[in-house]
Amino acid sequence: MNIRPEIVLVHGAFVDSSMWTSVIATLDGWGYRSVAVNNPLRSVAHDAAHVADVVSGIDGPVVLVGHSYGGFVISNAALNAANAVGLVYVAAFAPEAGETANDIVTRYPETSIGQALRMREVIAADGTSGVELYLDFNRYRAVAAHDVPAEQAKRMAAAQRPVAAGAFDTPSGVPAWRHLPSWYQVSRDDAALHPLAQQAMAERSGSFVIDLDASHSSPVSHPAAIAELIRVAAEYTAH
Repeated sequence: MNIRPEIVLVHGAFVDSSMWTSVIATLDGWGYRSVAVNNPLRSVAHDAAHVADVVSGIDGPVVLVGHSYGGFVISNAALNAANAVGLVYVAAFAPEAGETANDIVTRYPETSIGQALRMREVIAADGTSGVELYLDFNRYRAVAAHDVPAEQAKRMAAAQRPVAAGAFDTPSGVPAWRHLPSWYQVSRDDAALHPLAQQAMAERSGSFVIDLDASHSSPVSHPAAIAELIRVAAEYTAH
């Protein structure tokens, strides 16, 4: 009898785990159990270790799904989780070893996210200071969610989780897509991560690819299509 994998969903920067709500509802209707992880958004190594702990604590196979920066996280987390059996990238980074997010984005035409980024200094519990990035509330929808209803995009902007600025400069380890099957959803209307970058990463990772006329927030605007891609991955990796 095939064992259905559990689905672990990892959000990226400037969103939170609620972005997966409609995707989870669809997967649940098909009998798949899902866990939406709160991504710490501190650094690739830190975030990947957190997600690997979650995956390793699950009894059975797991398909990891990453959105945006979450693609960096799943690419590295799966290396330290023996029960990871597949990777799904959703408008996400699928890095090569040694690459940073900033390395990747600078190879492609500039998107409008740079104009919307804002910085703030934060003080950690140990007294050390750092810089976090977030998206300007008034520019959020245009950059990250133009195909999401205005009121919903406003709530997403308010609930966004900031990312440590240094996270975009921390390199990936050897990515798990080198030994695990992968799937990739390209957002053709993405104003945050350039579609050309997405297409290139999907091709070099050898992923099965679907294209959507979607913004960067495709799990919110196209949950049925994202859920279906995850189901394809889950059925392929069931054993």
